Amino acid sequence: MGKAEKRMAAVNSDINVTPMVDVMLVLLIIFMVITPMLQKGVSVNLAKTDNPVKMPEADKEDSLIVAVMRDGKVYFNSNAVDAASLTDKVKDSLANKTDKRIFVKADAGAKYGTVVDVVDDVRAAGVDQLGLLTDQRKAGSLEQSK
Repeated sequence: MGKAEKRMAAVNSDINVTPMVDVMLVLLIIFMVITPMLQKGVSVNLAKTDNPVKMPEADKEDSLIVAVMRDGKVYFNSNAVDAASLTDKVKDSLANKTDKRIFVKADAGAKYGTVVDVVDDVRAAGVDQLGLLTDQRKAGSLEQSK
């Protein structure tokens, strides 16, 4: 065997996937950290229903969402508002929009009267369509409707 043949035999032709796995794990961690931050508005424990209507428009970046928390606090997008100024804030936001649609997400434990007051205030602002956001009840769940 000559020198050239010995060098050819020593060449490693296996693919080294370790750097690729390292990069993929770093990307996975980055996406796991960033994903919860992408949620629009405040986090609410939505009521669960058997047949919710899909509302993909609520996930759009320019959608307007009113959230009612369990303790009665009201948020318009991510900003806390009081009941007296909610109608004015909604009117201001809808002034330059052609699609006058608002989505309401209420905590499952929020008082019914508070949610009705919020819906009434939003309707008074001139909203054409109002969507109530809910979650899908999981099959086989032991939850009972209250």
